[in-house]
Amino acid sequence: MSAQRGSQMLLKIKDGAGYATVAGLRTKTLRLNARPVDVTDTASQGWKELLPGAGIRTAEISGTGVFRDAGSDALIRTAFFEQAAQDCQFVIPDFGTITGAFLVTGLSYAGSYNGEAQFELSLSSAGVPDFAPL
Repeated sequence: MSAQRGSQMLLKIKDGAGYATVAGLRTKTLRLNARPVDVTDTASQGWKELLPGAGIRTAEISGTGVFRDAGSDALIRTAFFEQAAQDCQFVIPDFGTITGAFLVTGLSYAGSYNGEAQFELSLSSAGVPDFAPL
């Protein structure tokens, strides 16, 4: 993967007809986690042993931004208050697309008296995501 512009990374949420890009995001992060299961015992000769294929895997998406589009803002806000999993896509150019059901686990709004209103969101996978390489 060669150097890419961060602005080309996109978070999209299903809006009925297709996927709408969540507008105004200045930073976007995709975090893939695999929590290992430790099976170390006295026969491990002092070395930690992990059970392959066990444990919980998650995909987490987070971002911060400014309000640019009432439609995508409403989709995120509604998804948070309904606490229903939403079909989302996270696009990383020259890498691939992660698609799956995600739950909005955090949503915050902030703004200073002499600045723009900002939002921060976090989403967590609510099932097995699909990875499609580019």
